[in-house]
Amino acid sequence: MHLTGVVSSGLGRAHVFMAQPHYQDQFKSVLGTGAWPGTLNIELFGDNLAEYRSLRALAGLEEGEKAEGAKALRVHGFERSGRSFGGATAFRAEISRGGDEWIGCAVLIPDLTRHTEIAEVISPSFLREALPCEDGDDVFIRLV
Repeated sequence: MHLTGVVSSGLGRAHVFMAQPHYQDQFKSVLGTGAWPGTLNIELFGDNLAEYRSLRALAGLEEGEKAEGAKALRVHGFERSGRSFGGATAFRAEISRGGDEWIGCAVLIPDLTRHTEIAEVISPSFLREALPCEDGDDVFIRLV
């Protein structure tokens, strides 16, 4: 599966969740190492949005046709100090700005999110610098 989208700013809250040791331990099995404490948000449109929704269906978050051939990896939630941290589904992928160089990443779909048209991408690297990219840039994602 391939997705093309546009880099967009998020709410700036992902780092609170991404930095949690419980999540970081699980990201090691998804990425092979820990993840940068934040996400890169990719806004999707048209056919790309339909493909993303098939991933959300595979994750159990939407009705509809489920993505074929995609391997869903579960990230379990937890509770700490009376606060609940929800689970998510991850899909291993690679991301590129121009299609020449690809960086390992994962599309992370939290169980509880308002983002239904935004793919949240995690990586060991700070993707805004590694790609590099900024809001409004087109990027390409391919599931591996």
